[in-house]
Amino acid sequence: MRNKSFFKLSLFIVIMLSFTSFMLAQAGRGTARISGVVKDEQGNGIKSAKIFMQFLEDEQVTREISVNKKGEWAVMGLGTGTWRVTASAEGYISVYQDVYIQQLERNPKITLVLKKIIQSDQAMIEDESSLGLLEKTNQLFTEEKYDEAIDLLKQFLEMNPNVYQAYINIGDCYREKGELEQAIVEYNKALEQAKKDELMGKEMTAKALARIGECHMRKEDFEKAQDYFKLSIESYPENEILAYNVGEIYFSNQKIDEAIYYFELSTQIKSDWGPPYLKLGYTYLNKGDFEKAKLNLNKFLELDPESPEAPRVKNMIDYLEKIKK
Repeated sequence: MRNKSFFKLSLFIVIMLSFTSFMLAQAGRGTARISGVVKDEQGNGIKSAKIFMQFLEDEQVTREISVNKKGEWAVMGLGTGTWRVTASAEGYISVYQDVYIQQLERNPKITLVLKKIIQSDQAMIEDESSLGLLEKTNQLFTEEKYDEAIDLLKQFLEMNPNVYQAYINIGDCYREKGELEQAIVEYNKALEQAKKDELMGKEMTAKALARIGECHMRKEDFEKAQDYFKLSIESYPENEILAYNVGEIYFSNQKIDEAIYYFELSTQIKSDWGPPYLKLGYTYLNKGDFEKAKLNLNKFLELDPESPEAPRVKNMIDYLEKIKK
């Protein structure tokens, strides 16, 4: 019994050291490293992609990274906390992922998949010269010049009123400015237009609803946020990444039970995808449910044995086995 208590105490010390490192890594500074790759839908690296990182606990702290010929990138010197990683490339739709970065652990490699601006979108573009505006707005967004980006997006919409997806980009700018109510107005404009879109309407609806949910999370209206996240999932139930991303939002806000719900939903949609099992392992570890943590971590290793996370996960499982004894 004393041996079991000793291991639990050791785990508590490790957790406390993690929190201490967070306090020391002020303003996004630290020794953590993170890496990733930007790919297209066929799995090929996009060498023209750009990475922009923003520390969400102090949004003035940013990093910009270039990718290599394989679309790979890496950055060091990051502090503990949640970072938003945005990938963009000319001719592709930009995407982002929020990632919780730690000092004392190896951080997982991030894969960001960019979709090309498909022909149906181009068919709606009435003035092809306006495509350059989209690339400029991506750059302005990464530079946090949100007002300038909004102005260009509005110009783009005047030239191409049917490309309603731009309302989501405008909403993102207002969201990052902290003007959450106006962001919601823009997302609702996209929702209205998506009803008429038979090709991409379902996906755009899900994205807009999830973004409205995130706005309510930032307003700390967690009940409304939950409602919108549920609507988002219901509108695009076959998308495991959407459920996973909602889980990430909750996890980064320390809403552990809600994060578990969405990570588990992601595994139900796609049972052979490893990342949500890894996050379930972390969330159950956070709750002190070591058996469920071990179960999910083992499942992650089964599905993704070559992951850079695998050695650390194996050590965690070994540690949990010692606690059990």
